[in-house]
Amino acid sequence: MSKYLDNPQAVRALVQEDRIHRDVYLSQEIFDLEMEHLHGRSWIYLGHESQVREPGDYITAEISGRSLIMVRNTDKSVRVLMNRCAHKGAKVVTERSGNTGRGFSCPYHSWAYRLDGTLAGVPLRQGYEGTRMNDCESGQGLVKVKNVKVYRGFVFFRLSEIGQGFEDYFKGALYALDNMADRSPEGELEVVGECLRNEIRCNWKIYLENINDTVHAPVTHESSAMSAKAVWDEQPEGSPKPLAMELLLPFAGGVDFAASMGGRVFPNGHSVLGTNTSLHSNYSAVPEYEEAMVKAYGKERAHAILSFAPQNSIFYPSMAVKAAPQTMRVLRPLGSNRTLLEVWAFRPKGTPDVLVQRTLSYNRLVFSPLSVVAHDDIQVFETIQSSVRSPGNDWVSLHRGFKADELGSTDYASDGANEVLMRNQYRGWAKLITEGMTRGDGAPFPKAVNA
Repeated sequence: MSKYLDNPQAVRALVQEDRIHRDVYLSQEIFDLEMEHLHGRSWIYLGHESQVREPGDYITAEISGRSLIMVRNTDKSVRVLMNRCAHKGAKVVTERSGNTGRGFSCPYHSWAYRLDGTLAGVPLRQGYEGTRMNDCESGQGLVKVKNVKVYRGFVFFRLSEIGQGFEDYFKGALYALDNMADRSPEGELEVVGECLRNEIRCNWKIYLENINDTVHAPVTHESSAMSAKAVWDEQPEGSPKPLAMELLLPFAGGVDFAASMGGRVFPNGHSVLGTNTSLHSNYSAVPEYEEAMVKAYGKERAHAILSFAPQNSIFYPSMAVKAAPQTMRVLRPLGSNRTLLEVWAFRPKGTPDVLVQRTLSYNRLVFSPLSVVAHDDIQVFETIQSSVRSPGNDWVSLHRGFKADELGSTDYASDGANEVLMRNQYRGWAKLITEGMTRGDGAPFPKAVNA
């Protein structure tokens, strides 16, 4: 018997004001509902337009159980298509990226499609004369995702016809994405290198919570932070600081520093951690870069852009960015206990190579599966996934810093150690997942109030 299907009251009961039920991590039924309702009605990150520069350039992705193609059309627009042949359902494209020329051709029976997905030709066309093929879905070509938004080069999509518009969905949080793009004197970013991919044996929400968890860093990453500090302390005074030291030493900050970071939450689970300061606030100056920024924006505006360096900005439920060092993590849920992590690096256009070196080094040192930092987190995430099944306590605590005035707030500020940033994710989760569900009689369930 289904426990949560067509039972939004039971789903909402998993999220209380200051704790969550362990089924949000463990239940495959909850995961299936997430893929249909939460990820179907939310705006999900797909790719960056710099990955498809020329007509015919494409990337593919497996997201929420759907296979997708992002392609640059002949009119220079970016299109998103279902990677499913209209004939038998075979994948039209199997590579992660490439250039398909003027159109796509299915490797199964050679059905051909234009870059906009429309059907260009089929073999043995005379065999379809007098049939219903042209009048049904197969005759329309590849399924087109209608709701696509390119914002500052970032490509998002919404699968469902039902849901908020892009600006309303991300309302309040987009300034953090603007800051990331504005760090280019040209106002544009481009992907550099290949992404780091790592499949982790945990629920995607465990990872996403941790992105807003400042208190774990001085505990979980103590060995790497203290090792870096010990090496640096042995160097003669005045020694130039190597890039690795610059990136790792901030992890030695304690709980007081974590609290000083500051945080801000928005509806639908979005948040910014590090509104006051962060591990990225004191990177060494690059005079050539700063001069280019002043020339592009003026001194006051350039200073405002560069001085804002949040720890993490979450665009719920699929991505988190770091404006400095220009890196992005994307979560692709694979199952209730499996998550694919993608880590991407960006170059702000018109900037010196030293910024790219910093970004790539940070990703390797902190996010690579073989890094001195990531394996600490992954080990904890995977133990949570297994040990939270233990009997005697069905709940996960998110009590730290709770105050009643945060409930229903559309723009709430806090200190960096307050778990409101995590509570906010689950309030967005409960709202988004249940608004797409129906009651047992098939009628839509009413929208959540002040969720």
